[in-house]
Amino acid sequence: MHLIQSKSERLNGKVVPSPFLVKLDLFSRKCYAYGMLSIIDYKAGNLASVVRAVRYLGFECRVTRSINDILSAERVIFPGVGSARQAMEDLEETGIDEAIREFCASGRPFLGICLGTQIILEKSEELDTRCLGLIRGEVIRFPEPLLSDTGERLKVPHMGWNRVEFPERHPVLKGIDPRSEFYFVHSYYPVPVSEKAIVGTTTHGIAFASILEQDNIIATQFHPEKSGRPGLEFLKNFCGT
Repeated sequence: MHLIQSKSERLNGKVVPSPFLVKLDLFSRKCYAYGMLSIIDYKAGNLASVVRAVRYLGFECRVTRSINDILSAERVIFPGVGSARQAMEDLEETGIDEAIREFCASGRPFLGICLGTQIILEKSEELDTRCLGLIRGEVIRFPEPLLSDTGERLKVPHMGWNRVEFPERHPVLKGIDPRSEFYFVHSYYPVPVSEKAIVGTTTHGIAFASILEQDNIIATQFHPEKSGRPGLEFLKNFCGT
């Protein structure tokens, strides 16, 4: 695939936005030279809830394991639950790992969810797994015992509703009340090398990055598709209006 180098180029007679467009353009306008939104199926996610949420918002989408469907997509959602090692083995076996890298290099919007957020980093402590390396950093397990500020022992996995603090506003957070809570289910959390990659943080015994971003990539440790109204608002902002 031809990667975009300048501010804009033409593909099949249409202008294609480059990775250097401002964030607002990346996440609020249609990348209209491409096809619909693709949700990647790699045997590691409850895809039905993501599909229902996206279609409820009025956006067309397809669930796919096809490399062509991924590379021709307007936007991609990369959900996931389960083991980082098993997920990476499936991605590498099918070639979807390279398709994801190529898609992200094209500058089109990409959303990782839960495990799909963790494995876009370089490495996971879970079975010492090498990951996609789209964002520099690693994924580590919550320490045990994990204690609250008052000394109460907290459960791992972190499961249930929790606040996300927004150190800076990102276009996908437009219209979301900063007091909103989102739904989490995880035992590991992302630790990016650069603090600039952190858009949102959450506290569960310790503070951790719960929203990451880099150029056209946005990724959440929580499940927006299971997070009620604020989660739907987040997905609507990602999918475009």
